[in-house]
Amino acid sequence: MKVLRLGLDLDLFFETLANTKQRVLLLDYDGTLAPFRIERDQAVPYPGVGEVLNSILKTGSCRVVLVTGRQVKDLIPLLGLSRIPEIWGAHGLERLFPDNRYEVADIGESPMRGLSEAHVWSESEGLQDLCEQKPGCLALHWRGLGEAKVKEIRDKIMANWLPIAQDTGLALHEFDGGLELRVPAKNKGSAVETILSEMGEGSVAAYLGDDLTDEDAFSVMDEKGLSILVRKEFRPTNADLWLRPPEELLGFLKNWNHACGGNHCKHEEYV
Repeated sequence: MKVLRLGLDLDLFFETLANTKQRVLLLDYDGTLAPFRIERDQAVPYPGVGEVLNSILKTGSCRVVLVTGRQVKDLIPLLGLSRIPEIWGAHGLERLFPDNRYEVADIGESPMRGLSEAHVWSESEGLQDLCEQKPGCLALHWRGLGEAKVKEIRDKIMANWLPIAQDTGLALHEFDGGLELRVPAKNKGSAVETILSEMGEGSVAAYLGDDLTDEDAFSVMDEKGLSILVRKEFRPTNADLWLRPPEELLGFLKNWNHACGGNHCKHEEYV
């Protein structure tokens, strides 16, 4: 564990958390709760994560929200939780409520055309097996490929997707393991901003994420809560705290669970 914000007192944070009724735990998925896998449909959570999240959910005293780049329907089978929490998918373009209501943002005609053009071009280049289509997004994953192949694909994608993005109002972003073309109006930061506004004054919040796409959420958290980088290797970040998964991640979640009245009654020390 490494504290990145001057003066951050975690003991005080958890004491405050225990003494409030307004709590929200915001979680990225891939790279945060689950290790990256080349086979994306096999990226299940780290051992122990599901158990402690189930305990937090069972308390009924904390709002738990997953904020992910994945599509909602693709994430649900991986979670293995006793009940499905609130999920914001596709970087905030989708929202699944705890009562199973589902909303998806209006993407617009021009961005839709751009995503279609990019997908057709990718298929013509034989890259369809690397592509993932989501509401308002088209991602290309190169995790597991060799360095030379990644450079070849990246250069080709940049040369062809970037003009499409500029012409149709899309944004092209790099993430850990690929490139993504998506609607710029929504991101993890705008999702977190909405969630925090719904919580109201006096709430205690934490956001845990690993990727560059999580920096938008870290920036929104600012003084409104705790932002936590979860990675085995450090990188420059706007987060307040750095935890290495899985041990330090589990330690934080167990302490959160304890503060919410969950069944892990022993205070966990970070490894």
